[in-house]
Amino acid sequence: MQQPKERKILINQSLIILGLIAAVNLLLVFADHPQAVEKYFSKGFYPVVCRILHTIFNLLPFSIGDLIYLFIVSYILYALVRIIALCIKKQFLQAGILTSRIIIGVIAGILIFYLFWGLNYFRPPAAERLNLRDSTYTKTKLRRVTEILIDSANATRNRMTDSDLKQGNDAIYQTAVKAIVKLSGTSKEYRTYSPCIKPSLLTPLLNYLGTSGHYNPFTGEAQINYQMPVFNRPFVACHEMGHQMGYGAEDEANFVGFMAATGGHDRLLRYSAYNLAVNEFMHTVRYTDTVMFKQLKQRISPAVRADFKTERLYWLSYQNKINTITSIFYDSFLKANNQPQGLDTYNRMVLLIMAMYKEK
Repeated sequence: MQQPKERKILINQSLIILGLIAAVNLLLVFADHPQAVEKYFSKGFYPVVCRILHTIFNLLPFSIGDLIYLFIVSYILYALVRIIALCIKKQFLQAGILTSRIIIGVIAGILIFYLFWGLNYFRPPAAERLNLRDSTYTKTKLRRVTEILIDSANATRNRMTDSDLKQGNDAIYQTAVKAIVKLSGTSKEYRTYSPCIKPSLLTPLLNYLGTSGHYNPFTGEAQINYQMPVFNRPFVACHEMGHQMGYGAEDEANFVGFMAATGGHDRLLRYSAYNLAVNEFMHTVRYTDTVMFKQLKQRISPAVRADFKTERLYWLSYQNKINTITSIFYDSFLKANNQPQGLDTYNRMVLLIMAMYKEK
């Protein structure tokens, strides 16, 4: 008796799926026009989304986005078990209806992702918007800028006290927000909308995933791993709020985080930025000139090198096969979203910083 009704439901759901797929494809066609994305989305629709989401979710000290993720994962696991049970009972129409509901949810999630934030991946590159197009450099210039960054990291690390390294997370969050707000006042390209950073409820899981922070595009919440080494947290907070600002690409969010953190007055905040920058530049130097790498490595102070070791050992203590799998998945995700270098995109902040120093 129920079969005609179930078939009708399944047909209607199939039509919804086709409609959602068409909508996602239309958005991706729009994404092929960076100037239009910049004008109508990044500087048009996205600021409206920010003002709405931030007004609502900044009121809460915990992450609603993480709770939503937990609910979604729990529901999908329940639904998969239910689908298997229905198939065993040979109730294939009901199983098909439940499967199509999951598909509708996934495609709707993709659509919301791009509408709420994801289209920022396809705006013109930050190098063009910030007039930092000339990213070419010689080994001599690479060495000079790396030396400047190393000296800055050594100096800021030397000025830090024990109290700086014992800062609580709340103080770190407040300092990072102030730095982002200050940067926002220097240029319309850094405009932000009530920035906020929160500790991720998923931090124990993030450790095993090798993740220092994440941005939730559905709620507009920037979140960090609150257990990683304290000298990493301020920069990561600024990086994630860079995403909140509308910088999609990882190298661009890194650059925004660097600009904000080095422009602040807090010692831990500034050191956090220089620590990250030296790490990234030394990675580039290592693959450019091994002799130069060995020479510059000796220039890094023992305290900074000790911090690098602390960070490395922290993540190694959580390294596992899941970390490898998620890295492959995230690498593919970045490549699918206008970042063909995948995870190597993070290191491309070197090009932006080199161009910035060239401008200076």
